Amino acid sequence: MHIHENRPHYHFRPYNVGRWIIWSLFALLLAVAPLVWTSGFAQTMLSQMGIAIIVCLAYNMLLGQGGMLSFGAAVYSGLGSFMAIHTLNFVSAGTLAVPVSLIPLVGGLSGLFFAALLGYVTTKKSGTTFAMITLGIGELVWSMSLMIPEFFGGEGGVSGNRVVGQPFLGVTFGPQIQVYYLIAVYCFLSTAAMYAVTRTPLGRMLNAVRDNPERVEFIGYSTQTVRYLAFMISGFFAGISGGLAALNFEIVTAEVVGAARSGAYLLFVFLGGATFFFGPIIGAVLMVVALVLLSELTKAWLLYLGIVFLFMVMYAPGGIASLLMMNLRLAAFGKLRQIWTSYLALGGAAITALVGAAAMIEMLYHLQLNEALGPQLQFMGAQIDAHNVDSWAGALLLISVGVGLFEFARRQFHQQWGAIQEDIEKEIKRREALQ
Repeated sequence: MHIHENRPHYHFRPYNVGRWIIWSLFALLLAVAPLVWTSGFAQTMLSQMGIAIIVCLAYNMLLGQGGMLSFGAAVYSGLGSFMAIHTLNFVSAGTLAVPVSLIPLVGGLSGLFFAALLGYVTTKKSGTTFAMITLGIGELVWSMSLMIPEFFGGEGGVSGNRVVGQPFLGVTFGPQIQVYYLIAVYCFLSTAAMYAVTRTPLGRMLNAVRDNPERVEFIGYSTQTVRYLAFMISGFFAGISGGLAALNFEIVTAEVVGAARSGAYLLFVFLGGATFFFGPIIGAVLMVVALVLLSELTKAWLLYLGIVFLFMVMYAPGGIASLLMMNLRLAAFGKLRQIWTSYLALGGAAITALVGAAAMIEMLYHLQLNEALGPQLQFMGAQIDAHNVDSWAGALLLISVGVGLFEFARRQFHQQWGAIQEDIEKEIKRREALQ
C-alpha cells in the first residue's frame, strides 16, 4: 500500500553571503567615491565611468553572453542620447512635463525601440554576417547624422540645459556631484538588472546559443528569437547610458553614433574580460582613463593602447578579469606565494622594455609633430634630445634588455605555472576522493 503525503515540502536555500557582500561593497564604492575624490575633474571622471560601466555591460550582453560581435553598438546608446537631449529641450520649453531624473529612461526606451526596429533584421544571421550587418547599420546611422541636421544638429550637435523646472528637495542637477549620484543610482540598478538577466532562463539560453546554436535549435528553441530578445535588452541599457551622457555633457554630437565609439566599446570590453560579468566594468574604467587621462599625457596614446591590446591578445586573451580569476584560484589553494617573485620579474622586465619603447615613440612623435620647438623634450621627468644618437641607442638598449629578461622570466614562469596547476589538480582529486 502506498501512502501519498500531501503536505508541502519546504526546501532551505542558504543566502549567498559572498554575493551580498560584493553588491554591498559595489554600492558603498559608488556612494563614497565622490567624497574621497572631491575635485570637479575627479567627479566628472567618476560620472563618465558610471556611464561607461552601463554601456560596456550592455555591449557584453551581446559579445560575452551571446557571442555576437557587434561593430555598431554605439548606434543605440547614441540614438538614446539624441532622443534624451531632445526630450530635455522639450521639457525646458514647457512642452513636456518629465522630471529630469527620468530623462535617462527616455534614452533607454529609445534604445529599446531602435534595437527592436533594427535588431530583427540584424539577428537573423550570426557570426561574421551579423558583425558585417551591424557595421553597415552603424555606418548608415552615422551618415544619416550628417544628412538630417534637423534631428542630429549637424556638426555642432544638439545642446540642452539640465537645470530645468523647480528643485526637488534642493536637487537641481546643476552641480556635478548631483549628476554623479543620479548616474550612480542608474549604474547600480542597471548593473544589478543586467546581472539578474544572466541568471534567468533567457540568459542561460543565450549562453547556449553562444556555445552550441545547433543543439539549441535541435531541442526546439529559436536562436534568432533568443538573439533578438538579448539585442533589445542590450539596446535598452545602452540607451540608458546614452541618456545619462546627454545629461552629463548637455550636448550630443554625431560622434556618439560613430564607428570610433563602437570600436572603443569592443576594445575595452575585450581588455576588461568579455567572458566574465565584471570584466566590462574593469574595461569601462580603463576606457575613461585612456580617453581622458592618457590622451592628455601624450599624443601617441592610441599607439600605446594598440600595443597593450596586442600583448593582451597574445598573453591574456581572456582579459584582465581572467588574470584576476586565475590568481584567485591560486590564492584559494595557497599557491600564490610561490609565484609572486616570478610576477615581480615579469613586471620589472616588461616595464624596462616599455620605458625604452615609450622613449623611442615619444622622440619619433616629437620629431614629426613638434620639430619647430627644437629637439629637446621632457620624458618621465628627464630631458632628452631627439637628435642625439645616444638617446636612441639608450632607448634601444632598454628595449633589448627588457625583452630578453622578459622572455627568460616568461619561460621560468611557464614551467612554474605548469607545476602549480598540476599540484592544484592533484589536490582537487584528493578532496573529491575524501567526499
